[in-house]
Amino acid sequence: MNQPDYDFGMIGLGVMGRNFLLNVADHNYAALGLDLDEEKVAALNQEAGDRTLRGTTSMEEFVGQLKKPRKIMMLVPAGKPVDAVIQQLLNFVDEGDLIIDGGNSHFNDTNRRSVELAEKNIHFIGVGVSGGAEGARRGPSIMPGGDGEAYKIVAPILEAVSAKVDGDPCVDYMGKTSAGHYVKMVHNGIEYGMMQLIAEVYDILKRIVKLPNDQISEIFSSWNQRELSSFLIEITAEIFSKKDDDDTSSLIDKILDKAKQKGTGKWTSQSAMDLGIPIPTIDAAVSMRGISSQKVNRLRAAETFPDEHFELAGIDTNVLVDQLQDSLYLAFIVTYAQGFSQLSEASLEFDYELDMERIAKIWRGGCIIRADLLEDIRKAFDEDPQIPNLLLSNVFKTEIQRTQNSLRNILKLALDYNIPTLALSSALNYFDAMRTGRLPLNLVQAQRDYFGSHTYERIDKGGTFHTDW
Repeated sequence: MNQPDYDFGMIGLGVMGRNFLLNVADHNYAALGLDLDEEKVAALNQEAGDRTLRGTTSMEEFVGQLKKPRKIMMLVPAGKPVDAVIQQLLNFVDEGDLIIDGGNSHFNDTNRRSVELAEKNIHFIGVGVSGGAEGARRGPSIMPGGDGEAYKIVAPILEAVSAKVDGDPCVDYMGKTSAGHYVKMVHNGIEYGMMQLIAEVYDILKRIVKLPNDQISEIFSSWNQRELSSFLIEITAEIFSKKDDDDTSSLIDKILDKAKQKGTGKWTSQSAMDLGIPIPTIDAAVSMRGISSQKVNRLRAAETFPDEHFELAGIDTNVLVDQLQDSLYLAFIVTYAQGFSQLSEASLEFDYELDMERIAKIWRGGCIIRADLLEDIRKAFDEDPQIPNLLLSNVFKTEIQRTQNSLRNILKLALDYNIPTLALSSALNYFDAMRTGRLPLNLVQAQRDYFGSHTYERIDKGGTFHTDW
């Protein structure tokens, strides 16, 4: 066998894995790919060109051709496939080599694998990668977590291939154990929330204002030039302008209204529940995907409860569009606030030692939720690293005050037109609940004590009390 020649190895040559490996090779690192699918290997070899890059179907050859300490990244489906690949690798790797899980693994699995591989003196880090196929090819946002010393082994390569904002790489060490995968999970939860918020705004533009798709595209395009500037707003504008190849009509109108999910949004909600952290807008987005999947039941209910509303006269389209822009901006702030609140609590619970300013910084480029707003979030955490909730930051005070009435007006209009706004309304209700000094939950605690003797605290004196109701 030839002398090891390759700096970096990738297992899994699907679209993400192949594009990431091409990105590595573009930055003058010798890169080697492994996949059991001969067609995927052939596709990589054909695309390699004059780069120091090639693929193989042999695990033994793959590991043997990598320089020590070997840097091996997996981009394979989460769950059992990751464990299976690790078990195969253990037959060939040596102590001190580094295995990187770049998929959307559950953070508990990452914790388990970290312990198992540490016992064998194999380095392991869980790395969140966001940006889709194009991001993998041109520069993703990368969230590594685990052994900090192990990360240093691969840091130069990850910094080279990551997206850049103002010259800063969109990658940084997140924290201990499963911190990288946890941060990526919450990233995806925020992504769910933002996508649902955009969908609800689209629904209002389509069903109340009855705008054609080309005009909706123009609106989103104009929003992308202002404070809503973000990847999701940008691609939404492009989606509404896309024509169907079959008949040149709008493609968006031909797509079935059932949104699927791979689980990271659900995991975010589950973990938040376990931590006791409210993230209602993200929860609403997960729920709406579930509701959307019940197409048959929705059609039956639509027949049983036909849409009835009164037409409102004198709606000023320009005013409504401006209010929708403000509403979406406020709801985005609230969704980020919920996600970062969860990250703060998880950092304490799991001893991650997360740096919120650092997270906001690397999310500014490459990832799906990248937005100009993240620079303001970075500034908020730079001013006060320990702030428990972004709604308390002076950075957002003026904008929240400016936009909240627009969201209230939009929700009133949506109610009149029977348009579901689970995410938009949850964002406003979260804000209202968080700024309410006395909630009616004293009644809930009284009820708990009445039927279950769960006791209660008083506002006029210390201690714990129970009443024979």
